[in-house]
Amino acid sequence: MLTPDERQRYQRHLQLPEIGEAGQEKLKAARVLVVGAGGLGCPILQYLAAAGVGTLGIADGDQVEMSNLQRQVLFGPADLGQYKAEAAARAVQRINPLVNCEVTPRRVDVASVRELVAQYDVVVDGSDNFPTRYLLNDACVSLGKPLVSGAIYKFEGQVSVFNYQGGPTYRCLFPQPPSAAEAPNCSVIGVLGVLPGLVGCAQATETLKVILGLGEILTGRLWLFDALTFQTRTLRFARQPERAAINLDSADPADYAELCQAPIASVTPAELDELLSSETPPFLLDVRELEEYAVSHLPSAALIPLGSLPQRVAELPRHHPIVVYCRSGRRSAQAIAQLQQDHGFDNLTNLTGGIQAWAEQLDPAMPTA
Repeated sequence: MLTPDERQRYQRHLQLPEIGEAGQEKLKAARVLVVGAGGLGCPILQYLAAAGVGTLGIADGDQVEMSNLQRQVLFGPADLGQYKAEAAARAVQRINPLVNCEVTPRRVDVASVRELVAQYDVVVDGSDNFPTRYLLNDACVSLGKPLVSGAIYKFEGQVSVFNYQGGPTYRCLFPQPPSAAEAPNCSVIGVLGVLPGLVGCAQATETLKVILGLGEILTGRLWLFDALTFQTRTLRFARQPERAAINLDSADPADYAELCQAPIASVTPAELDELLSSETPPFLLDVRELEEYAVSHLPSAALIPLGSLPQRVAELPRHHPIVVYCRSGRRSAQAIAQLQQDHGFDNLTNLTGGIQAWAEQLDPAMPTA
């Protein structure tokens, strides 16, 4: 039953015959897992919380960075350095204290996904990488959960609902994940700040429709949006039985390689500073973009942007220690995973916190934009 406070808060929902009190009670009872509290996750969480979804699971292992604030609207300067999942939960509580938040401040991986997904009715994918998208799809197939999926690229976005009442899965539309070189994220290529807001709102809409059983769900349909022309298209696709049957137990583990690899060696800024002063300093590899490198970089660092690594592997030493860095440590971790998995490197170390941590701890005057 709804409380008097809930009836007042959700009055506009209660006035809709399609929702009413019975529908609002469904929302209150619903448990929704949102994976990714970044550009897509922020609007998803805002509107699901405001709508009165009773329990929101928030899973994200990243921390808030200054460059996130251009589009990740739940966060402000006071949240810098905080785990996104925890900061997002605090924001959700400010929006609607009647909503219960369950926080997982770490990346969803192969070891944890089954137990995590099993606790929720609907999974909403706000992630920014293909291994997580395939992992969530396969977990939802294994456990019979609907998956509300969204993705963005520069000025374009897409939304669909997978594994809904026997409908197509993510693998029916995208059978195989692209290579790391073919799948750059917004850290590398950029994104229009308002775009994830539009796409995330569409995901929140589909999530509410799934919970309430309203309207035409985007199952077997892919909604495409172009912010530059403001045109939309909806493409239809069919269930492919062999692809739709792939689950956590039958999938190729290589599809999740980035999520089940061995831990990556790391070094703190202070430790790296000592190494650079030694008789045999490590080779420094900067995997940011040229414009970032031009603002500031560590002395003698070689610049090879993440997207160019596969073509420039020969420039790296194989028998001398290499320390890889980027702005925050995320792209460099991707670079290390790619070099280890695809090219057999075993001499790589990641700079914890990237050049941003170096500047904060050792050189406050260094610009890191």
